[in-house]
Amino acid sequence: MDVRELVQEIARELLVATVQSAPRPKVLFLFCDSRAHDAYLDTFILLRNKGIDCDLAFLDGETSAWIGMHKCESTGVNKSIAMDEYAPAPLELPHSYEGIVIPEIDLDNAARIATGMKGSVKSEIVFAALLLDKPVWIGKDSGGIKRADRQTLKTLELTPGYAKLFRAHMDTLEGLGIRLIDRAELGAEVVRMFGSNDGDAAAESTPAMPAKPSAQRSLITADWVAAHAASLGGSLELDPKTIVSPLARDILKQQGIILQYTGKG
Repeated sequence: MDVRELVQEIARELLVATVQSAPRPKVLFLFCDSRAHDAYLDTFILLRNKGIDCDLAFLDGETSAWIGMHKCESTGVNKSIAMDEYAPAPLELPHSYEGIVIPEIDLDNAARIATGMKGSVKSEIVFAALLLDKPVWIGKDSGGIKRADRQTLKTLELTPGYAKLFRAHMDTLEGLGIRLIDRAELGAEVVRMFGSNDGDAAAESTPAMPAKPSAQRSLITADWVAAHAASLGGSLELDPKTIVSPLARDILKQQGIILQYTGKG
């Protein structure tokens, strides 16, 4: 392949890359505080492996973080959602996500959402998501007491009267179209709606996987990688003179495929 053809191929990849690659679905996880996400680290790995991105919002001191200052103090796995007075209000956040996940909810926020009241970050976000017809998942095995309140009051359970009220609000949430799921199953539910089964299909077809394709080519393109990625395994052996286009190199890196040049290890 001469230089002109090489330039044309690379230019074509750069121009159509955004069109060819479908955007990955992204969901927002809302947590009571900046330590509550530790129990869901495996869930984030599962979502990533299934082609789903997620951002995390930590609502430490949620009232002071929003009321009167029009902001939501948050941070994310891939980016910062909001950090200053120019940040989007909670009502605006659902526009950027395919769904909202609230692993744990308390009596106060459940009551606000069930009665259509605003005034907290969670109630604002859920209200907007439902109006935009986007899925909202809430952990149905929540205890009804905020993490901060549990630590302050040294108690884990609501009184019988409050517990009955909490269950009634949770039933109302389900009636509004909110999906109530056990917290341990939240990741699987998101995958069932948005996930890609490419990894599962590849695993099922492993016994019949074709032989590793030859890469004795002068140019490795993104199209070639897409066609052979499943059978490359974890490495691709190339001649030192082989040219790998920038987009193909990015795809190989995303797939975890290591480039090995003959004679270079």
